Amino acid sequence: MSRFWSDVVHTLTPYVPGEQPKLDNLVKLNTNENPYGPSPKALEAIAGANQDTLRLYPDPNAEALRAAIALAYGIEPRQVFVGNGSDEVLALVFQALLKHGRPLLFPDITYSFYPVYCALFGIDYQAVPLDPAFRIRPEDYRRPNGGIIFPNPNAPTGRWLTLAEIQGLLEANPDSPVVVDEAYVDFGCESACGLIRRFPNLLVVHTLSKGRSLAGLRLGYAMGDAGLIEALDRVKNSFNSYPVDRLAMAGAIAALEDRDHFDRTRRAVMASRGRLVAELKELGFEVLPSMANFIFARHPARGGAELAAGLRRRSIIVRHFPHPRIEAFLRITIGTDAQCRVLVDALKEMLA
Repeated sequence: MSRFWSDVVHTLTPYVPGEQPKLDNLVKLNTNENPYGPSPKALEAIAGANQDTLRLYPDPNAEALRAAIALAYGIEPRQVFVGNGSDEVLALVFQALLKHGRPLLFPDITYSFYPVYCALFGIDYQAVPLDPAFRIRPEDYRRPNGGIIFPNPNAPTGRWLTLAEIQGLLEANPDSPVVVDEAYVDFGCESACGLIRRFPNLLVVHTLSKGRSLAGLRLGYAMGDAGLIEALDRVKNSFNSYPVDRLAMAGAIAALEDRDHFDRTRRAVMASRGRLVAELKELGFEVLPSMANFIFARHPARGGAELAAGLRRRSIIVRHFPHPRIEAFLRITIGTDAQCRVLVDALKEMLA
């Protein structure tokens, strides 16, 4: 039936999400979900919003949620945009801010949705190589461009730029939009939100999927100069005027307000990350420095595909990318200490 497709469909190679297998006794460490549940206050708020008012459309501007986000980050509501997951927010960002005469720049090893969006929206881009240690070099982005986007920490490597490096990149590109995708910033990295007032070309994108354990709720947001937010609103209101539902708004506001639960669970993830890194190094793995809720590791004597397959046979799922430069690596989500113990014991058995 492809004869009915639009021309653009023939050219697309869609993004491949992490597998959601249905296996018994599964240790699932492949999609960077938080191993700890959402704030109980968020669950209560969602339950409280499940009432007769669901027959009514939600607030198209999500003003209460924008106000809650603005309060949490010390900015103004007019500097906040919300959407149905950060992937939708990013899609609108690509349409509203990143399609210009010059190519968009992003790392060659990064979130694989970026080139998919470029193909979908007809955006010219250049993939900028990471250095031999898999780091983003800010100086490599001092070239003519129509925009810059990168995750911080980067995915799948987990490596990050300091706030000073991001500031230098912004100063070197005053006439280009710079988008910092901070999906994993809650696990030890410093957010660039504090630079928003000084740099009108900066947009910071967040999600509630990772640090707030609400991947199933689908809630993302962007923060930046009011002019950037207006561009996103114009595109959103030309596509879907009601992207965030009443349940999601109620849960998101409560999750943002429950700082104690957020801090407790993210500290637990960071502590488990440190212990897992130490144990993998004892097994001979090279583990890249990470400020995310995952690590990127390879073993000098075993291939990434081989290790991933062996773990799968033991009902442990990790992410393997069969791409140049990183085919030897595994991206491993930080689970509970019990899940990490099952992983380490399995790897010991496989490497024995």
